[in-house]
Amino acid sequence: MKISRSTGYALVAVGYIAQNYKDGAVLAARVSKEYDIPLEYLLKILQQLVRANVLRSKRGPRGGFFLARPAEEITLLQIIEAVDGPMISHLHLAEQTNNAPFSIKMEEVCRNATEQVKEIFGSAKLSDLLKG
Repeated sequence: MKISRSTGYALVAVGYIAQNYKDGAVLAARVSKEYDIPLEYLLKILQQLVRANVLRSKRGPRGGFFLARPAEEITLLQIIEAVDGPMISHLHLAEQTNNAPFSIKMEEVCRNATEQVKEIFGSAKLSDLLKG
C-alpha cells in the first residue's frame, strides 16, 4: 500500500488546522509556509477535504479553514479517502487467470488486508492523534 504525497499533505494540514483553528480559521498560506507545501497544490487538497465534509472553509478577511466536525468524529480513513478515493482492492486475478485456485486465494488475502487497513485507519480518530 502506498499513501500518496497528496494524502500525506492532507493529513499534515488537517492535523495543523485541528491544533490551531480554535484561534480562528487557519489560512492555507500558513500551513503551506509551516510545512513547505506548494500553496496551489495545498488549496486543491483542502478543497477535496471540504467536499468530503472533513473541513469547512470561510471566505473573507477572517477566512480560512477549520474542522467541519469535532476531531472525535474525524478518522484518518475519511481524510485518506477524501483525497485518494475509496480504499478498495482493484485486483481481478481470478478473472485474469480463469479462476485458477491460487489467484482466488491471492485475491482473498489482498481483500482481507485492505479491509484490515481500512479498519485501522477507520478507528484512528483525529482527536486521539492530537493528544500530546
